[in-house]
Formats: sequence, C-alpha cells, structure tokens
Amino acid sequence: MPTHADNHGKNPAAWTMVTLVLIGSLVSAIAVVFARPLFFWIGIAIVAAGGIAGLILRSAGFGQESTSRHSGGQ
Repeated sequence: MPTHADNHGKNPAAWTMVTLVLIGSLVSAIAVVFARPLFFWIGIAIVAAGGIAGLILRSAGFGQESTSRHSGGQ
C-alpha cells in the first residue's frame, strides 16, 4: 500500500503558487468585468509566474518530498 505524506500542500512552494494563481485569476476576472484587455493579460502573466515560482521553489527544496524516494515500508 502506498504511503501518503502528512504535509500535502503545507509547504512554501505550494502556498506561493496557489497565492499567485489566485491573485492572477482575480486580476483577470476583474479585467473581464471592466473590459480591460491589458489587465486581463497581466493577470494571466501573474498566473504563469505563480506556476514557475512553484516549480522553482520545489526544485530548491521548499516543496513536498517525492513519494518515489520512500521505500514504502519494505
């Protein structure tokens, strides 16, 4: 049976990514309501930056450990 980590989503990489994605989504949604295409694309750029920041932080060691590194109790 696979083991599951106790800290799912409780790490700086996950929080940073989710925060930036939510902010970018909010900016884009408000831009759509007020018909501001420039701000829509700024929001999309913030969403993309969130994904990139999450990947960078995970590779720098601030993410959750991979379950493939564990022996699974065997």
